[in-house]
Amino acid sequence: MTRTFLIVCLTFLAKTMLAQSPKREFRAAWIATVSNIDWPSKPGLPASQQQQEFIRRLDQLQSVGCNAVIVQVRPASDAFYESAAEPWSRYLTGKQGLPPSPFYDPLHFMINETHKRNMEFHAWFNPYRVLTDSKKNPNPEGHVSRTHPEWLVSYGGKTQFDPGIPEVRDYVLNIILDVVKRYDIDAVHLDDYFYPYRIAGQEFGDARSYARYKANFTNKDDWRRNNVDMFISALHSRVRNAKPYVKIGISPFGVWRNASKDPEGSPTRGGQTNYDDLYADVLLWMKKGWIDYLLPQLYWEHGHKAVAFEVLLPWWEAHSYGRHMYYGLGLYRMLDATKGPWTSTKELLWQIRDIRRIAKNPGYSLYSSSNLDKIRLPIGDSLAKITAYPAFPPPMKWLDSVAPTAPVIKLVNSKTGNLLEWKKSKSDDAVCYAVYKFINDEPINLERVDRIIKVQSATGLLDFNMDDVAVVKYVVTAFDRLWNESYPSNVIEVKRRR
Repeated sequence: MTRTFLIVCLTFLAKTMLAQSPKREFRAAWIATVSNIDWPSKPGLPASQQQQEFIRRLDQLQSVGCNAVIVQVRPASDAFYESAAEPWSRYLTGKQGLPPSPFYDPLHFMINETHKRNMEFHAWFNPYRVLTDSKKNPNPEGHVSRTHPEWLVSYGGKTQFDPGIPEVRDYVLNIILDVVKRYDIDAVHLDDYFYPYRIAGQEFGDARSYARYKANFTNKDDWRRNNVDMFISALHSRVRNAKPYVKIGISPFGVWRNASKDPEGSPTRGGQTNYDDLYADVLLWMKKGWIDYLLPQLYWEHGHKAVAFEVLLPWWEAHSYGRHMYYGLGLYRMLDATKGPWTSTKELLWQIRDIRRIAKNPGYSLYSSSNLDKIRLPIGDSLAKITAYPAFPPPMKWLDSVAPTAPVIKLVNSKTGNLLEWKKSKSDDAVCYAVYKFINDEPINLERVDRIIKVQSATGLLDFNMDDVAVVKYVVTAFDRLWNESYPSNVIEVKRRR
């Protein structure tokens, strides 16, 4: 193979990877704590082992391109953080109400470690779940489930709060806002559990609250949807008032409504839907601007007979209403798959490529993170290849459209490489920087993610490698916490020493 042919092949490969790797893409994974699905590996571990496991998980997710994590901090009316209102989670310490030992605040720790890696931390709350097993009540005597038993409904072997009771909605909102105010989270994230998934032959026991609070509603389904609407609307108002930069995201079930029930619905045959069974009118919330992103759970493959991926993806994309639409991908489907499309990495990678091709603001989240350890296929390698270059979450201009000030960089004398330095002023809201490196006569092009050599929070970089070229040019841009990018800095040009 000649050198010229090799260069041509490598250039083609680089251009192909670049074309498939957008600069703006939300890349996340869920870290579920309920029943110790993802973290910690089991309840009651020493604090140091919990921390080591979380750091390992972050490093692993960063290695496959993730720029955000969605961590379940309130799995069942309990807490993975220090709370005056709810007990320490038994999934963390082994006993509901028992603090970590030695003591630390896991949420502070997780946020700090996530931000060190320039990743977003989305705090995931399950708003209404109280007990994963109605026959067991591990909560201490002072827990709200014991002081307000009239707020509870047992359904399908689980116990949850009744969303139709105004005091319940206020209680859950106060729990979430406590975290928003005290912790440096980037987003509040809720999953699909508002009213529970419908069980054939069983009626959710909210007749008493409906009789008391139905007002002018004559249809219970409409009343239930309104209860959830009021909760989301109030969440939006209170989060915006507390910290306007904190995002609100919802991860609904993958079918809003079937077209057989509503011409606006998707041409699918979903057995349950957000609107009709979970009483979550997620499209209304997007239209009203109450939430910043939807992350529908599209856990089905291309060609599925009832809910095909290639049908749902463009349908959701067409219903984004100016907000961001990301997509939940079923990484777990590959676990122990023995036949069908999930026996290889092809389906998952196909889905990511489809998202990049169709979505205005591409983004996805993997459910769930621990499957990266369990799947026998080389999924980590495959994801690392398709995310070889950095990506930044798409900016949300309705939250903030003002970019940080462009850095002013200088070259400092160094015998070991090219040392760049810049300063951050006290008024500057930059949280991290991208360092671009262009070679020879390449034009400065900030869309060239393959020219980003480092994303960091530090205000200096030592580059050892001149890449055996005559000239290198450095440019630095700044990002704020909502991923607005500054104009490029001044250009530093360095000629190779001879």
